[in-house]
Order: sequence, then C-alpha cells, then structure tokens
Amino acid sequence: MMSGWFMTLIITWSVIFFGLMVIGGFFMFRKFLKSLPKDDGKSILDWQTDYIKQTRSLWSDEQLAFLEELVAPVPQLFRDVAKEKIAGKIGQLALKNKARQITEALIIEGYIKATPKRDHKFLRKTLTKHEIDIQPYEHFF
Repeated sequence: MMSGWFMTLIITWSVIFFGLMVIGGFFMFRKFLKSLPKDDGKSILDWQTDYIKQTRSLWSDEQLAFLEELVAPVPQLFRDVAKEKIAGKIGQLALKNKARQITEALIIEGYIKATPKRDHKFLRKTLTKHEIDIQPYEHFF
C-alpha cells in the first residue's frame, strides 16, 4: 500500500519536474537564439542595447515614468526584460525618425511594435486613462 502511494508520488513529481524543465529550456533557447549574431555581426540583443545607449540622453523623467507605467502589468521577474525590449524598439524608431527627444507618440508606437497583441488591450486602457487619443495609432495595432 505504501509503496504504491510512494511510486505515484515519484511519478507525479517526475512529470512535473520534466514539464518545468521543458518550459525553462524553451525560454533559455529563445534567449540563445536572440543572442546569436546575424549577418551584420550583431545579435538582436546587441542592437537593442545599442539603440538604448544611443538614445539614453533623449529620455525625460516623464517619458521614463510613462514607460514604467506601461510595463506595470508585466510580472516583476520579467519587467526589466520587457522594458529593455520596448525601450530598444523606441530607440530604434527615434534614430530612424531622427528625433531630438523621445515623445509620447514614439513610446506608444514602440510599445505597439515591441509587444504581442494581447498586451495592446492594456495600452488602450492606459491611453484612455491618460486621455490620449488612440485614433492616430490605430494603424499600428
């Protein structure tokens, strides 16, 4: 009786442990793929860091606070990664548009382009809360 119960516990724990290892491996593999150099010799993560460094002086405290508010629903564990990805996309857009400073419009466009569609619902709610017109950004959704 005890050995059957113990065997079930061991099998259940093994299945759970294997599942967690697969999930962790998936995310580590994605990170590995992003760190591989492309044809130009830089990886996606290298470009992202480069865009952030080049545009760091263009950010105001208000814009940083707005970005922080946009990434607030992301779990704390992943928030820094999400913020870097979004800031990198915003930096890329700022350099492409030769912006002199990071604007609200650049932040919204960068957020839309850097995040999956499921996060856009929260963006719409936040823009409505701040009384920002969503209409100019509809074509990015």
